[in-house]
Amino acid sequence: MLEQLCREREQDYASLSRMVGRNSAYIQQFIRRGTPRRLPEQERRLLARHFGIAEQLLGGSSHSAATAGLVPIALLDLAVSAGPGTEGGSEMPVAQIGFDPAWLNRLTSAGPDELNLVQVDGDSMANTLLPGDDILVDRSDGEARVRDGIYVLRIEDSLLVKRLTLHPVTRRVTVQSDNPAYADWPDLSLSDIKLIGRVIWTGRRVA
Repeated sequence: MLEQLCREREQDYASLSRMVGRNSAYIQQFIRRGTPRRLPEQERRLLARHFGIAEQLLGGSSHSAATAGLVPIALLDLAVSAGPGTEGGSEMPVAQIGFDPAWLNRLTSAGPDELNLVQVDGDSMANTLLPGDDILVDRSDGEARVRDGIYVLRIEDSLLVKRLTLHPVTRRVTVQSDNPAYADWPDLSLSDIKLIGRVIWTGRRVA
């Protein structure tokens, strides 16, 4: 995890080592040689704050979702566009959100490694989905079982969240926005889009 963070955020090991009060080779030795085997709590806390992620993702476990009997689902550093499209973000987890397993089983039979939380960016799916909403995406429920519903999908280089309607005979799809200010994309082949997964839940802050 730490090596991936450094690579994606273009952070050098020596600077991070000095930030946590260690010699310049400390982080490199931890990543490449496994020394120390586990980062001390204070260093995990400093690095988690620096990268803006949950401390548990760097090895902290005292208050993890799993120890509370919850199923941890990764919240990705990724925004899906409910608008013209986006290429921003990454698939790097920034936190783990705990869900009650019985409640989760009522939504899906997918395992936690097939589920992710991402954030909505844009207003083309308003008022169903609003900017800043967190959505739970079931990646096991994609093209093989495609049907009418809301999906995260990729068209060319844009990652989108849209409503799909499927023609029962031709199996061609219309990509729709719930906001009438945005135009639909009608009569597409499934080969024209890449389905990432079906949106099965959303949560938002009440203003």
